[in-house]
Amino acid sequence: VQLQASGGGLVQPGGSLRLSCAASGLAFDAYTIGWFRQAPGKEREGVSCISSTIRSTKYADSVKGRFTISRDNAKNMVSLQMNSLKPEDTAVYYCAAVFDYSGVASCPPNAMGYWGKGTLVTVSS
Repeated sequence: VQLQASGGGLVQPGGSLRLSCAASGLAFDAYTIGWFRQAPGKEREGVSCISSTIRSTKYADSVKGRFTISRDNAKNMVSLQMNSLKPEDTAVYYCAAVFDYSGVASCPPNAMGYWGKGTLVTVSS
């Protein structure tokens, strides 16, 4: 199983970035996908989560209204559109997968079975 996050970079405050997570080696449409981030000196935190059927999504309070998660099961891809970026969004962003038993977006970090390598997002002027 491979998960590959991409799309990070340097952006000014107020700007936008779109992260992508490409998956292979798993029955993608049976897995819930989550985005997590870890800033320097801080613990990893959940950012957003989307169920296998796309009917359920979840966001951290800190990103609600600014970030949008989506997925294309035909392309084995999950995206995270990040708008109105703030310096505190600076972090390494990771995508991870867990088998979807319930159809409800739930991404407890300790339950995620597969993790990809991260992509760095830097928000700075």
